[in-house]
Amino acid sequence: MILALAVSLLAGLATSVGGALALGRRTLERAWLAVALAFASGAMLLVSLVELLPLGIASLGEQFGPKTAAGVGYLVFFVGIGLVLAIDRFLPQPLNPNETEGREHEVAAGEVPHTQRLLRSGLLVALVLGLHNFPEGMATFLSTYSDVGVGIPLAVAIAIHNVPEGIAVAAPVYAATGSRSKAFWWATISGLTEPVGGLIAAGLVTWVIPPAFFGVFYALVAGMMVFLALDELLPGAWRYQTDKHQTVYGMLAGMAVVALSLMLFA
Repeated sequence: MILALAVSLLAGLATSVGGALALGRRTLERAWLAVALAFASGAMLLVSLVELLPLGIASLGEQFGPKTAAGVGYLVFFVGIGLVLAIDRFLPQPLNPNETEGREHEVAAGEVPHTQRLLRSGLLVALVLGLHNFPEGMATFLSTYSDVGVGIPLAVAIAIHNVPEGIAVAAPVYAATGSRSKAFWWATISGLTEPVGGLIAAGLVTWVIPPAFFGVFYALVAGMMVFLALDELLPGAWRYQTDKHQTVYGMLAGMAVVALSLMLFA
């Protein structure tokens, strides 16, 4: 349980890395961010479709027959997709993390004047990302607690995509206030909801939970992660890329690293 909590905490603290990077004299190279986002997308897709979804169906198979388990697993998988889709649709456009990626350089370059509007923008993004990271913390904890070989690759993918989220929070706060410490700590706070989610998940596992719960959970998380990878990470990589091959290479690298990690932890 301690390991699962530590993994959840480290994944959440990746926003601090993004916050620190946003405080430099210039932002990260766009090409690097494109590759990093595509890497996370490839990692999420592979771990979701090759490991989480089959694991969920196998867990459901302990309670139901093979056909019923597969039917329930795939149904819950698409429910997970629909859940994130609904959240994405109902978020106001200015608060949607998908709409912030690719614009961080405009505020981090120091060309935007000091305004309270910038500060408000940064704090609202921090709030939304905090809510966005909460279920990821639960997913990281429960996955690591059940199977380290599944949880760690998932945590790595989440940590990578948390870096640009930290930039999205810190850059406008820094531009509006001129305070490096405020920008850094707001970026950190937005990621600390992940270990909070992990703590709540730790509380859940102390109760008697039927095996079918984990099956439903894995299938649900697989759907959520697939949608995030396709709707958030890949479009972000496309917006950052300076060459079309950067996204492709980053995505393939993410898949390869996760495949290697799954073999090592098997």
